[in-house]
Amino acid sequence: MLKLKSSARESKRYITIRGTRSNVEKAILEFIGVLGWAEAAPVFVSEVADQVTLAVNRKALNNVKAALALAKDELKVLRVSGTLKGLSK
Repeated sequence: MLKLKSSARESKRYITIRGTRSNVEKAILEFIGVLGWAEAAPVFVSEVADQVTLAVNRKALNNVKAALALAKDELKVLRVSGTLKGLSK
């Protein structure tokens, strides 16, 4: 399989959220819909207790953060970083 050049890859941002995976999925789908979900390309990286780490496309970061802020459930963005290592600082 061919590797993509680094300039051809989508750049991701990592978000740590206080909440559950199902609540995060529901909030994003309700606010930005299926096409927005496809644009954001969210990937759940880890789930520890009540914290979820999510990787999203850089261009859709503001939409995802807005969806989490407008969620009826108690979801809170704790930290946003360009690297996973940066989330732990």
